[in-house]
Amino acid sequence: QVQLVESGGGLMQPGGSLRLSCAVSGSIFRLYTMAWYRQAPGKQRELVADITLSGRTNYANSVKGRFTISRDNAKNTLNLQMNSLKPEDTAVYYCNAPKFTRPWGRGTQVTVSS
Repeated sequence: QVQLVESGGGLMQPGGSLRLSCAVSGSIFRLYTMAWYRQAPGKQRELVADITLSGRTNYANSVKGRFTISRDNAKNTLNLQMNSLKPEDTAVYYCNAPKFTRPWGRGTQVTVSS
């Protein structure tokens, strides 16, 4: 009943920018903290950033100062603005609710390479 649809990924050169979006269906958007995760090949899925109902944000040290998480309450959409991209940002990016995790979406591929 709840769907998470990520979009906005693609190929970008180091130093470039991308904006990811997550369309959230169902009620979790208005009830829980939402977050972006990423998973690189052969690595564990990791938390990238999250945002509470009140708008408080938290970031992994690896992306702090470069990424910005936001939410559009009117559209039930979670966003991730990624600036100053590095090759190590290459991964599939997913969204979900950390405290009430739903089935994972397909994610969106981000590839940073020159």
